[in-house]
Amino acid sequence: MKSTSRIFWLALLLVMLAAPLVLGTFTVSLLNEIGIGALVALGLVLLTGVGGATSFGQAAFVGIAAYASAWLTTSQGMSPWLGLPFALVLTGVSAWVIGVLTLRLGGHFLALSTIAWGLSISMLFGTMESLGRHTGLSGIPPVAVGGWSLLEPQAMYYLIWSVVLLACLFSRNLLDSRPGRAIRGLRGGSVLLASVGADAYHLRMSLFVTAALLAGLAGWLYAHMSRYVSPSPFNVHASIEYLLMAVAGGVGSLAGALVGSALVLALKNALQDWLPLITHGLGQMDAVVFAALFIALLHFARGGVMSFVRRGLRRWRPAVAARPRLTAPAHPLPRRTLPAKGTPVLSVQQAVRRFGGLVAVNQVSFDVGAGEILGLIGPNGAGKSTMFNLLTGTIPMSAGHVRFLGRDITGLPQREVARLGLARTFQHVKLRPRMTLLDNVALGAHARTRPSMLRAGLRLDREEEHRILYEAQCQLDRIGLGDSAHELAGNLPLGTQRVLEIARALAADPVLLVLDEPAAGLRRNEKIVLGELLRKLRDEGLTILIVEHDMEFVMKLVDRLVVMNFGSKLTEGLPADVRRDERVQAAYLGGTA
Repeated sequence: MKSTSRIFWLALLLVMLAAPLVLGTFTVSLLNEIGIGALVALGLVLLTGVGGATSFGQAAFVGIAAYASAWLTTSQGMSPWLGLPFALVLTGVSAWVIGVLTLRLGGHFLALSTIAWGLSISMLFGTMESLGRHTGLSGIPPVAVGGWSLLEPQAMYYLIWSVVLLACLFSRNLLDSRPGRAIRGLRGGSVLLASVGADAYHLRMSLFVTAALLAGLAGWLYAHMSRYVSPSPFNVHASIEYLLMAVAGGVGSLAGALVGSALVLALKNALQDWLPLITHGLGQMDAVVFAALFIALLHFARGGVMSFVRRGLRRWRPAVAARPRLTAPAHPLPRRTLPAKGTPVLSVQQAVRRFGGLVAVNQVSFDVGAGEILGLIGPNGAGKSTMFNLLTGTIPMSAGHVRFLGRDITGLPQREVARLGLARTFQHVKLRPRMTLLDNVALGAHARTRPSMLRAGLRLDREEEHRILYEAQCQLDRIGLGDSAHELAGNLPLGTQRVLEIARALAADPVLLVLDEPAAGLRRNEKIVLGELLRKLRDEGLTILIVEHDMEFVMKLVDRLVVMNFGSKLTEGLPADVRRDERVQAAYLGGTA
């Protein structure tokens, strides 16, 4: 299988190298346009397809870079190679400023804001005298390599497609890394990422700037390929076309950027050439037919052309051999020193949470000692989930304090609380279904290493990545899912997904493990196995706080119980004492137990 794959990629490389030698100038020019479009679409695949942030303004970044290099090389007489860093710096700074202003907007508000700055930037180009106003800038010098001028399309082809292939390689490396897993986790919501110590806003900003820089590369290439720039190629219409490329190819696939760019530009050129012969010069019919074909594509293949390709590969490709298990790394990830048994780990003091006139948590206090399992129980509406979110920093307190390992964490963001050693699971499972079990668990170790997006894209993070994946494999072995490491998490039943969440939390090397109804959806035998796992973790020194409705499971597992009712603490004590408490029987157990 590996030899077949190598032959395919070698053959493809040879075809690409030979293309300018056998194809005509028009076709080579079209391939150059496809490559430039693919760069912008690649950024949109990362930003929109993976990161979930839709942008209708990427053409503006193409224009910023194109105009920056054009101005520097025509007005200042600089080399195009000096124009490249100047264009990228200006594009990156512009993207950062725009991101600061807009990225905190959510949903359709973010998409609308991209239209606004996409319109304004393209209009700005047409109003600046130094940029030629609506006439634009001409006479832009071509790129030269040594004494070889890349003036002809055949010469420019090699530069454009070298940049495209390097950008694809960088993007693939990025997604297959620690920051890449967090980026793929963006669609799971900021609460999921904060629970593993990641900053969703910082990730979106980094991704936004990365997509803008890819568009900036495209703008630099465009300026020195066409040797003329004007505002019209960088307006919102062009941005929508770039987004169409990403969607048509497959917005969730890196290869989809290349396929979509080729499809849109080739179809656009074909319609412009052939439709006038059929419609006898009827204007704008090419736009109408193109729109109809695109709607048909979305109707029959919402995942783009690459969805058909993946389906065909799964059907015809022979079964792939199981991937080998990871071997032990030379340097395991650093581990926290767990506090001595009985040492105060978590202390809640007079916690209050109000939602308008509703008091969901009313002056609740309790302590959790190292090496114990504490259960938090109560009837529906008792305030358990709200208390859970207060402890983890998911929502702020109205009054009161929480101390963790002697530090006041009241008001700290959830990601900071997670980095201190408090790991959690969720009442409603939060996994990335299209990521493997191994990657889902590796996401839990996010805060334990610090490789940057640049290091990841250049593949300089391999040692840290191996250590993270080995840690994830160990945690999967710990919960009995080690042999399914490369299966997609979405294929698991709900009960097993809950156990997988525990493995992700354990990968964070926590001091306190906070579990929200971990036994929900588990069969009896699975609950027995889960109970044995949690007792083993307690014996190893891990402290566990558990919210659970299965009273039989809780009573046999925990060392102490805290009972809540109507937002207040009802009682606290040993399971046997709590079971005999008449107030608990009346409020939760429904009479004598």
